[in-house]
Amino acid sequence: MKIFSSEEINAIRRYTLKDQGITERQLIENIGESLALEIITNIVPGHRLIVFAGPDLNGAYALTTARHLCLQGFHPQVFLFNIGGNKASSECVAARDRLREDCGEEVLTEVTGLQFAMPDMQGDVTVIDGIFGTERSTPLSGGYQSIVRYINETAPRVIAIDVPSGLLADSTESLINRNIIHATLTLAIGMPRVGFFMRENAELLGNWKVIPVDFSPSALERAPWKYRLIEKSDVRMLLQPRDPFASKADYGTAVIFAGSYGMMGAAILAARGALRGGAGKVTVHSPKCGFFALQTAVPCALYENDPGDAVITQIDLRRDYKAVAIGPGLGTADTTIDALDAFLKVANANSRPLVLDADALNCIAIRPSMLNHIPVMSVLTPHPGEFDRLFGRQPSSYARLLKALDVAQQRHIIIVLKGRFTAIVRPDGKVYFNPTGSPSLATGGTGDVLTGLLAAFIAQGMRPELAAIAAPYIHGLAGELAAQQHGTYGTTATDVADCIGRAIKSINE
Repeated sequence: MKIFSSEEINAIRRYTLKDQGITERQLIENIGESLALEIITNIVPGHRLIVFAGPDLNGAYALTTARHLCLQGFHPQVFLFNIGGNKASSECVAARDRLREDCGEEVLTEVTGLQFAMPDMQGDVTVIDGIFGTERSTPLSGGYQSIVRYINETAPRVIAIDVPSGLLADSTESLINRNIIHATLTLAIGMPRVGFFMRENAELLGNWKVIPVDFSPSALERAPWKYRLIEKSDVRMLLQPRDPFASKADYGTAVIFAGSYGMMGAAILAARGALRGGAGKVTVHSPKCGFFALQTAVPCALYENDPGDAVITQIDLRRDYKAVAIGPGLGTADTTIDALDAFLKVANANSRPLVLDADALNCIAIRPSMLNHIPVMSVLTPHPGEFDRLFGRQPSSYARLLKALDVAQQRHIIIVLKGRFTAIVRPDGKVYFNPTGSPSLATGGTGDVLTGLLAAFIAQGMRPELAAIAAPYIHGLAGELAAQQHGTYGTTATDVADCIGRAIKSINE
């Protein structure tokens, strides 16, 4: 699913009106009816409904929604902010007049002056926030700030239309949360916004759901985009059916440089991720201390010993592997940093993409000159802390995403920025958000499983930029499946690795 900016959505809406031969008011009517039906399914029995509508497009949606709620037998109390009596758009005025005509004058209070007494919101109340949507491009000020703060302080439940009023959907910069509606549920019109995927906005959005809109397919196809939400169909296209006559030689070879004394679990988990991801042969290169652990815990993987007893001191390719991953449990010993530095220079000279994770990234952060030798189209998988150590501390998720875009384009690499909505940032300036996952993934070792899974897909011939889309989606889905069995508290990284096969099967089915 493509994710567009507010300006782009407005262009798509205008094109849709022309392409489908309908008016703006007809489109508002359709959206308002859909919003009302969704709100009805989320109304708490016995709650009073209070609707706040602004003077522009989102206000028209709110007023139309209120009318459909009335027609369904509900009794919303509606407030329209039309300061001065002449600020409302023509669509908003039309929605106001139709609301009065169908539901009576008493349902609506039109606020035209600066002095306004807020309604009583004590007791069981659900507020429907339709003050401002994506048409607002600047933070709220003045009286609107006061209204939002009052709602936040008194309303137990808020359903926001499109976006919570005060939230700038295309950015998270320079915002003060108390000046933004804190929604329990956000009903996004047509598609999510990029701001929905930023951690700072989670408490403002609550749960969110997309209300489908019949936008013109040709408009959606032609519109330029920068962000996209990964869907199951996207991943299914990347997973090739297995040939009944295939052997392990047909599904690639992967080597994982991982592990150190006390951190062999990371190497084991990465190997399990690669094996469950379908790689034909998986080799783990580890220090000598890892021999018995690896051969016992992952008998399906090959063990390749490093000269070092406790840490990896040599990183080189003894065979022609199709995929190379470095990092899980590697440690940051000086000899390991030296080995990584030397190998990156060779890999860069040979233009060989790598998967770099965990301590490989921490080693690079200690010796930043290594950034200059990362081969093009390599996949880096940092969590926010690792990213900030590499590229400088970022003040917000959105700033971190913008920095990742800059780095990916400048260095021609792929950054898998891990989080609730992992962002796959590509050197072509495109960003893919991964929707799958569960709090069950917030446990040690799950990132190592993802590293192995990435290596498995690249070993099987998937291009790095495509493996970086498929692997996080399947990894997140495996986390969901593991949580169904063990719960979000009890799931371990081993459980996630063991559910990878089920996740792939569910996608193919």
